[in-house]
Amino acid sequence: MSITPYTVTDPVSEHGEGPVWSSRWGGLRWVDMLAGDVLALDAQGGVRRRHVGKVAAVVRPRVSGGYVVAAERELLLAGSDDLDAPLTSLGEAWSDPTVRMNEGGCDPDGRFYIGTMAYDESPGRGSFYVAGPGGALRVVLPRVTISNGFGFSPDGGLAYYADTPTGRVDVLDYDPEGGLSGRRPFVTVDPGQGAPDGLAVDAEGGVWVALWGGGAVHRYDSGGRLDAVVELPARQVTAVTFGGEHLDRLFVTTSAHGVDRAEQPAAGALFAADPGVRGQEVLPTTL
Repeated sequence: MSITPYTVTDPVSEHGEGPVWSSRWGGLRWVDMLAGDVLALDAQGGVRRRHVGKVAAVVRPRVSGGYVVAAERELLLAGSDDLDAPLTSLGEAWSDPTVRMNEGGCDPDGRFYIGTMAYDESPGRGSFYVAGPGGALRVVLPRVTISNGFGFSPDGGLAYYADTPTGRVDVLDYDPEGGLSGRRPFVTVDPGQGAPDGLAVDAEGGVWVALWGGGAVHRYDSGGRLDAVVELPARQVTAVTFGGEHLDRLFVTTSAHGVDRAEQPAAGALFAADPGVRGQEVLPTTL
């Protein structure tokens, strides 16, 4: 099935990533990652922007109110949902300036996970971490390269994860006590179709995968069968999320990083589509 997208914003991002819908925020937020900005979409389609540092990799709501931002090498906490709320750092997680945070999310029990990558994309220099109550990071998956999409099945028993250069979306088992285990391939993307970046899981268990370099989003059913495609007018498709009052809109971020804008004038814009299926509420963090 082919799904036609539509444009939500102008090309407002150099490297748009990590869209998240929260009714508490009144809508959608995402990041212009390498500009270090968190963006918010207002009800009229306008975009507000808040600079948080050199990098803004992930934004997620907190159970207690406010939100967390993964910056270059630290987690930042806001105590209220206001975009411009003061931020408190949980401290630098490592000192190596050649490695930065890149994409993450939360599990059904509120733990926050964050992946990393080397700026030069050196193989195996990244990790996938889980944050403890005080923000200290523990390695869950070592030796990854470009840690990207992370999401959960509707029953919370499975997690989906993409390390982009592998060309795969993997699936792991999850339980509240033992965490993540049993990593194994879920789908392998033909290199000619792009590489898996961000992902989102719908209420039926379908996995929607943004394809970096592929100009598309693919939906795979819970058995790994490709059954829907959204083609975008920008090749560097970065991430997806469900939003809208009924969680029935699919929002898609794109990147203009290293792109000839004359060739791809829509690169960096935010898109949406009507996929015919609802998504799940964003999982918040207990940080």
